[in-house]
Amino acid sequence: MPASDEQDFEEFVVARRAALLRTAYLLTGQVEDAEDLLQTALVKVVPHWRRIRDRPEPYVRQVLVRESVSRWRRRRWREVTTDEVPESAARESGAEDREDLRRALRALPPRQRAVVVLRYFEDLTEAQTAEALGIAVGTVKSQARDALARLRRDLPALVEEPSVVRG
Repeated sequence: MPASDEQDFEEFVVARRAALLRTAYLLTGQVEDAEDLLQTALVKVVPHWRRIRDRPEPYVRQVLVRESVSRWRRRRWREVTTDEVPESAARESGAEDREDLRRALRALPPRQRAVVVLRYFEDLTEAQTAEALGIAVGTVKSQARDALARLRRDLPALVEEPSVVRG
């Protein structure tokens, strides 16, 4: 990679790392997994930097989402159910709602989770979300509708407090 491209890439990563890491966290639900996901996505973006340098963020988001889905598919067979629920630590007020939301997001299918994260946490339009995911706008609408219905069903207490969902 030429020095000017390398400098542009580094500037992009420094400027957008926090936002991209937040997206990765919302996709994975784990800080460590989010950091790994972002690192993997950035490594995959480097060879394409010259082509995407004018608008890199949508491309990086698309790589994040696709890599997250791939990782989920590889890992899902490793999940083990248990009859005993682990004891949980006491949480501060509001933290329980955020944890319930994180748990409900993790329970969504990967595409629905990606749509919710990009539309409602990243504030992308339906068209931008469709472009980032490589799907039709109608698919974004139906996935968002289904995901929100499921979240409303699973989290009825949060429906009455919309600020908790954004928080």
